[in-house]
Amino acid sequence: MQTGQLSIDPAFVVAPVNRRLFGSFVEHMGRCVYGGLYEPDHPTADADGLRGDVLALVREQGVTAVRYPGGNFVSGYRWEDGVGPVEDRPTRLDPAWRTVETNAFGLNEFMRWARKAEVEPIMAINLGTRGLQEAIDLLEYANHPEGTALSDARVAHGEKEPHDIRMWCLGNEMDGPWQLGHKTAEEYGRLAAETARAMRQFDASLELVACGSSGRNMPTFGAWEATVLEHAYDVVDFVSAHAYYELEGDDVASFLASSADMDRFIREVVATADHVGARLSSTKRIQISFDEWNVWYLKSLQASGMPEDWTAAPPLSEDAYTALDAVVVGSLLVTLLRHADRVTAACQAQLVNTISSIRTEPGGRAWRQTTFHPFALTARHAQGRVLDLRVDAPTLSTTKHGDVPALDAVATHDAEAGRVAVFVVNRDPDAPVSLATDLRGFGGARLVESALLGGEDLTAVNTADDPDRVTPRAHPDARVDGTTLRAELPAASWSMFVLEVG
Repeated sequence: MQTGQLSIDPAFVVAPVNRRLFGSFVEHMGRCVYGGLYEPDHPTADADGLRGDVLALVREQGVTAVRYPGGNFVSGYRWEDGVGPVEDRPTRLDPAWRTVETNAFGLNEFMRWARKAEVEPIMAINLGTRGLQEAIDLLEYANHPEGTALSDARVAHGEKEPHDIRMWCLGNEMDGPWQLGHKTAEEYGRLAAETARAMRQFDASLELVACGSSGRNMPTFGAWEATVLEHAYDVVDFVSAHAYYELEGDDVASFLASSADMDRFIREVVATADHVGARLSSTKRIQISFDEWNVWYLKSLQASGMPEDWTAAPPLSEDAYTALDAVVVGSLLVTLLRHADRVTAACQAQLVNTISSIRTEPGGRAWRQTTFHPFALTARHAQGRVLDLRVDAPTLSTTKHGDVPALDAVATHDAEAGRVAVFVVNRDPDAPVSLATDLRGFGGARLVESALLGGEDLTAVNTADDPDRVTPRAHPDARVDGTTLRAELPAASWSMFVLEVG
């Protein structure tokens, strides 16, 4: 059997675990909002029309922040349409997803949902078909206490207290030709900087995100970030990154190594941002908001095309995720944590029904997809600080990503609680790996919890009728021998080990 070694020491730290890493994303796409978050006629719906079963699952999943309302949707959105008496709100066409938007759910409904879900709101603004004036109007409506036309309108709409939204995304994927209002890097960089400066005149403490590349494979990747940041470096805090991965054909090895691409993406964006900072003689460090990431079978959506008829909330991209997909999601979480010094916010896209970890039936059941589990366990147990561990593992050759280590791993240390969590993926699609983890630096350890996903039927999915077909199981042979954690990692598997340490 192949062998792999992890070396962990509490003295070598990457960064604190930022809770914003466990964010999600809600867009007016498909049934994410209507029939997902919001379904007034559902048996579990509360007085605000919010599904109670979905709220319970979101809290269980450990989601900490949610980006709203898009996504491609935001580039054609008028935020004013979604506030005020519902009966007075206009119905619009949404060209991004070729659907009808009723506007029954808008900013204030989202904020009520966010409070009940116990998540931080992250607000995206429309810099596609709109601009600076609409952005500062939305900011005033949302955050100013009272005494102005816009803040008093919010109060009249039933929200006396300001929403106090701290993190704002300056548009969405403006590098993409598919985006309404698509701009060159020069055009967007100037607009983003102007908008950021105006917003900071209202509140200098806001945290602002400039659009980075919507994928590492974009022809403008790198040059886009450099140009945008030349304009906006001093007035933004983050640059965004988006990445989606899918199994192509039967190339399981490349799919399991998707996080190698995410890792390179992060390193390249950091290098570009730091180059601009050095050129500007700035001591400031731009952080990354990886505010869209997931497994998404986008080619299937592209092949089927957008809905021909304009309807409200049709099913879109309701991918049924497999055990293999869950292993890849776990590996992407490992990568985000490993870069916790620069990736300080992240949003898995999306939350309900559309490319989601939670699925629902209209008027019926809600259940956890396979990908729910690595997210929930990582969010629950990745506490304290991310450690700079070392991996010694066999090399795996892949078609898309070249040679990569067979093991992908990260560890966190909560010194106050006396706990270490180790997350490790065996990327090899065919061969198990015998793992040994050196824990000498902790002066003793005891295994208190373990979990294993994958390694068996990788095509298995969870459904409404069989919602627990794929769930984490305890590691059958994990143990601590002296100062070494040992376990056999099945091929194509995600594992978690939680230890009490001295």
